[in-house]
Amino acid sequence: MDWYQNNQRDLPWRATKKPYFIWVSEIMLQQTQVNTVLRYYSPFIKKFPTVRKLAHASPDEVLKAWELLGYYARARNLHRAAKTVVEEYGGSIPSTYEKFRQLPGVGDYVAAAVLSIAFNQPYAVLDGNVKRVLSRLFLIDLPVNVQKYNKEFQANIDKLLNREQPGIFNQAMMELGATVCKPAIPICSECPVRKSCKAFQMNEQRSYPRKTKKLKVPHFPIAIGVIIKSNKILITQRPPEGLLGGLWEFPGGKIKETELPEEACAREIKEELNISVTVQKHLGQVKHAYTHFKITIEVFLCNNPRGKIKLNCSVGYRWVKVSELVNYPIPSANHKIIRHLKKVNFKKY
Repeated sequence: MDWYQNNQRDLPWRATKKPYFIWVSEIMLQQTQVNTVLRYYSPFIKKFPTVRKLAHASPDEVLKAWELLGYYARARNLHRAAKTVVEEYGGSIPSTYEKFRQLPGVGDYVAAAVLSIAFNQPYAVLDGNVKRVLSRLFLIDLPVNVQKYNKEFQANIDKLLNREQPGIFNQAMMELGATVCKPAIPICSECPVRKSCKAFQMNEQRSYPRKTKKLKVPHFPIAIGVIIKSNKILITQRPPEGLLGGLWEFPGGKIKETELPEEACAREIKEELNISVTVQKHLGQVKHAYTHFKITIEVFLCNNPRGKIKLNCSVGYRWVKVSELVNYPIPSANHKIIRHLKKVNFKKY
């Protein structure tokens, strides 16, 4: 903790004790690097400076502010949780573990982090950084990437927790893992607890933490159509739940084994929107990786839409100009497609 007070990074959410600000930062920091969060945190807080402002915003406004930060379920859950705080707790974030933990999107990690940092409640945080530190300190042979072993890691950190200053302790442990006890090459010469570290004593730092091998990430070929009509293009909105829920995108889907990409494009548009199109031109290829799978997108320019749109998978659609796309929350993969669109002469179609 002494080391942390003298070496902590200057991060905006550390300059406040406001529970709402700390809560937003911890949601953003889930599965996302600090440098990425730094680009989003302050603009998000400026747009939604209070939990009431967030609660009263539209889903599109919230998703747009979260755009390209990824893991959009975090934004949807934070929005729902803000509504709950306003409707059930009068706008005051609950300071008890039971009530706060019940809010949408609040798991054990977020609950422990917010309650310890904002309310000085004695709950120990367990994240990837902390598990790595624990693994080396105590030579724990359990794999850190298998969730069923979290109870053992939690028991270890609970024993170490400074119950008088739990917020400082938690931040110190996470900071140690993030800046010194790094995954590949820990900087042991700068570590304040190296004399207590079993891995350091036995020169086994690089052997820990233990991990199980990851399964091979599946890959899916996708065909997407940019449908042009009167200098406008068609975008559709995904259902509010599930992957990329609530975001706007160009229609399309998986290419079957026996299909040509352009055939898949026309078929998917017919199945999703109940319209037929003429596939005019292959615009380009886009590759994108998600956490658990990868995709390669074949992008086609389409025109001459025939029939009346009937949504089978999406929950909304818009005909928009390319310049108007900035008003909609759009997935990262589709942003890569938009770059190709800037080269298109729409008058030809």
